[in-house]
Amino acid sequence: MGLVAGVDSSTQSTKVVLHDEDDLTVVGRGAAPHPQTYPPVSEQDPATWWSALGLALAAALADAEATPADVRAISVAAQCHGLVALDARDAVVRPAKLWNDTTSAPQMTRLLERMPAREWARRTGSVPTAAFTISKLAWLRELEPEAFARTARVLLPHDWLTFRLAGEAVTDRSEASGTGYFDAASGRYDHELLGLVDADVDWAPMLPTVLGPSSSAGTVSAAAAAALGLRRDTVVGPGAGDQHASALGLGTRPADVVYVLGTSGVVFTTSATSTHDETGTVDGVADATGGYLPLVSTLNAAKVTDTFARLLGVDHDELARLALAADPVGTPVLAAFLDGERKPDLPAATGTLAGLTNSTTREQVARAAIDGVLFGLVRGEGALAAAGADTSGRVIVTGGGARSAAYRQLLADATGATVHVSTSVEAVADGAALQAAACLHGDDVRAVRDARAAELLPDTEPRPGAASEELFARYLAAAEWRGGDRS
Repeated sequence: MGLVAGVDSSTQSTKVVLHDEDDLTVVGRGAAPHPQTYPPVSEQDPATWWSALGLALAAALADAEATPADVRAISVAAQCHGLVALDARDAVVRPAKLWNDTTSAPQMTRLLERMPAREWARRTGSVPTAAFTISKLAWLRELEPEAFARTARVLLPHDWLTFRLAGEAVTDRSEASGTGYFDAASGRYDHELLGLVDADVDWAPMLPTVLGPSSSAGTVSAAAAAALGLRRDTVVGPGAGDQHASALGLGTRPADVVYVLGTSGVVFTTSATSTHDETGTVDGVADATGGYLPLVSTLNAAKVTDTFARLLGVDHDELARLALAADPVGTPVLAAFLDGERKPDLPAATGTLAGLTNSTTREQVARAAIDGVLFGLVRGEGALAAAGADTSGRVIVTGGGARSAAYRQLLADATGATVHVSTSVEAVADGAALQAAACLHGDDVRAVRDARAAELLPDTEPRPGAASEELFARYLAAAEWRGGDRS
């Protein structure tokens, strides 16, 4: 059989999904974990991603009863923003700083003092935070100058994995647009912004080539073929950021609003035109088709309900049951900034549970935990609309949290809209596989998405009288109070 492989290298694990190259049906899946990291210091050795890729691919092939020789194309989607610094011999200089590492917040603050937020938004589409690669470069220069001096190549996590697969230093628009020094509208790196980090460095040879959405990065290198058993003529796609690949795998259309409930929380839509939000709430990044993917990303999503399930001494099914049984009248509200926060930009913040009384129930605390995650993203959807994005389409939920009936129901209640779910089990990896298929056959990735993406199905309707509007208003008051305290 002929197969295409989609890879999702996230903060927590690597997943590989194998599709039939012709009809793109799923024939095999595999996964392998990454070492866990927690803010404020969140770092991983890229070698663990490569090892996990090998294990996950082997598991997927075993599931499909196939061999590595059956894989005709592969593409990698991965966690965004992180910094992988390589030396002149392409060895990793130090562990990669991940998107949720907030230690570079002071450096980002100083960069914003030198270039106003409105100018960053105009030049790159986003006002960068500590998540963005440029802040991590500034951190490296200031805190580890010897490592910075050794750095000869700057890659993102998906760039590095593609580099290991094909031997070419390449990236794509979606990932480049999350660095803080790339303008997706013009398709160019902004060396003046990098000059704010170090004006004496020649940045041009250090940066990967930005490929088009359906442009191949080449074929598998001899070293990768030996390590993974793949054929040398296996095509390697340009890859993408995780949310950008998810949009492909879900088959989203313009104006659809996607809520992603994973390690981080994300709300995004797709657009043919760029957005430039001077408030810094909306990241005006590119998508994986040649368009744009304005999004709002929070640090705190499913981890919040993990924590509250632990505090209440229940599993996730029982947490969902408790939340759905809660009386909304008098339910407390949670500003869920447990790991600091990205949007709003509060890297040192902590969570606030407001409105507790002697009559507060376990059910209400469980609901507050889920609402706290969702309300931060509902506020993000409002910011998308305020930035000029069309958000009138379907509401779609994906990610690990989407498996919870409580998350789906409370999202429907909060938005007042029907919540749709996808038949895709691994939307990020599926999107990467669609890209790999497009590169293999020379097709436009948009055409492949429209013809082969997973089906979206209406799942949950809002409940009358669920009182989300009143709860949301109290959440905003609690979050703004907490947001005003930056100490």
